[in-house]
Amino acid sequence: MTALDLPQDSLYGVDNLPYGVFSRPGETPRVGVRVGDHVLDLAPALDDQDFRGPTLNAFMARGRDRRRRVRDDIRRLLTEPRQRGRVVPLLHPLRTVRLHLPFDVGDYVDFYASEHHAANLGRMFRPGSEPLTPNWKHLPIGYHGRSGTVVVSGTPVARPRGQYRPPGAAAPVFGPSQRLDIEAEVGFVVGTGSPLGQPVPVGAFTDHVFGLCLLNDWSARDLQSWEYVPLGPFLGKSSATSVSPWVVPLEALAYAWTGPPERSPEPLAYLADAGPQGLDLGLEVRLNGHLVSRPPYAAMYWTPAQMLAHMTVNGASTRTGDLYGSGTVSGPDETGYGSLIELTRNGEQPLRLPDGSIRTFLEDGDEITISATAPGPGGIRIGLGEVTGRITSPGEGT
Repeated sequence: MTALDLPQDSLYGVDNLPYGVFSRPGETPRVGVRVGDHVLDLAPALDDQDFRGPTLNAFMARGRDRRRRVRDDIRRLLTEPRQRGRVVPLLHPLRTVRLHLPFDVGDYVDFYASEHHAANLGRMFRPGSEPLTPNWKHLPIGYHGRSGTVVVSGTPVARPRGQYRPPGAAAPVFGPSQRLDIEAEVGFVVGTGSPLGQPVPVGAFTDHVFGLCLLNDWSARDLQSWEYVPLGPFLGKSSATSVSPWVVPLEALAYAWTGPPERSPEPLAYLADAGPQGLDLGLEVRLNGHLVSRPPYAAMYWTPAQMLAHMTVNGASTRTGDLYGSGTVSGPDETGYGSLIELTRNGEQPLRLPDGSIRTFLEDGDEITISATAPGPGGIRIGLGEVTGRITSPGEGT
């Protein structure tokens, strides 16, 4: 079997073709596309200068029509027998290459789009009150994060240090976070930006967003809970945000679109749905190799199109490489919770792993891997890659 003769159930066949940036030993990074367990070197394959650089930004900026034409060209290269002799030498086994951050990140925004996650945290932190804040079902809540600390999967994550107040203490202390958590999310990458003063309507989502990746919003819950009133997340969220090395283009998700959950009240007009813009994605979260959760993205209350519309409704501009996260993906029960704070009930019910160890929050040396798949044609699944990070102690080298 050659690299082109993929099994029918391959997660990375010609119906997927996610983009990334790779390098071989002694060579500079350049753009490729994943095919099975190989990466196709696109610059020589397509004789295209957009793929010779170290990021996807030049290609993403070309717009939707261009990315569709390139996708068709790649599929022809991989499926026409007469192209085999040309293509096979340009396919490199993944085990022989290094994967890099696939795009230069512009601005980074993170949302809070799961009703289940928001309600779970509301019950923990505001017992006796309504789980959701009064504005939650009227707009996608979000905050501006730190784009400079977005890192590619596999980058070690140093335990953040900061100021927090231990339970029962009268004053804060400074030190390493004791309640380091994960947030299993989906990230959306802007391809074609929008100018200052021009909102992006819900129906224009596919004109501006290039594709999606997986995202882990590492969260120091003790730092976060001490600092977040009144302006929201800051140091508890900004030490690192990990993303997968593959960006799946929207065209690969043709079979994944679905309607969002029923909404009440109806959103304001600028947030009204424009077709089935929810996504049926199945996430999996593993802690030290053990499966601990399967968050269902289809349960998300706000769609990525609504997030983009709200993010720009005030006239804020977007640019190529802007990244926005969905917020924690959580389902209606603990089998689908996307954070440890939910899985352990804020540390009160420790998570017992199959090896006998228990966790409330992350310990040094722990490794988290988030993966996902989506429906494809003919009942197949396509892979969205994975994002992995290992926790190191604050003084440990990376």
